[in-house]
Amino acid sequence: MSKRAEESRLCVYQLDGAQTLGSCLRIRPRSNSAPDLSQCSIQWYRMSCESDQRQIIAGANRTIYAPEPLDVGKLLQADVKSDTQTISITTIAGIEAAPGLTSYVQSLMRKSNIEFNVMISQMNGRDYPSRSVHVLHVGKTRIKLCRGWMNKTRESFSTSMQLCGVRGGVSAASKSLFWQARKGLSYVLTFESERDRNAAIIIARKCALDCHIILAGPDDQA
Repeated sequence: MSKRAEESRLCVYQLDGAQTLGSCLRIRPRSNSAPDLSQCSIQWYRMSCESDQRQIIAGANRTIYAPEPLDVGKLLQADVKSDTQTISITTIAGIEAAPGLTSYVQSLMRKSNIEFNVMISQMNGRDYPSRSVHVLHVGKTRIKLCRGWMNKTRESFSTSMQLCGVRGGVSAASKSLFWQARKGLSYVLTFESERDRNAAIIIARKCALDCHIILAGPDDQA
């Protein structure tokens, strides 16, 4: 048994869920002696498989975290901090890529118009009242959010734009992403599937990079 697997076996918490892109990881107590999670603070990190250097995932401070494309090949670690101690839980290996996602992304990028059906779950950090379907267009130089013929938001790639898997405590986390279109305007968008959510992130980052913009989440080291 590896050192990491042995440490995981002895920990009073465990990570439930497949350690694969498209899944959702959840911290659960494994022992009656584990501090109550509702009384603890939580912080998730991503780590290289070759070193113990950690990168904080800003805003990922709930018991649930849904890996996003930037996490593939990296370990995920959560610190659970109580009044008396800090306990770290780490994935056994790096997050695995989702089967078939690469070919799906390639097929989408051959299209002249890349779009996804989404619902707005939050706008500027507040729950969005309408559950109507919107369309997210990912273009070569910009991202556009529409409902029917109406443009709700249309923004060119810029250094103020952010895009990443959702990090707060929302339902359907593995199908949702956070998009800061510009300073002062942000959305949590929920897709029809985990595959669509991850494809949208990958394609948007590729298009942004072609515009010399690194598109990532808050404080990410892409």
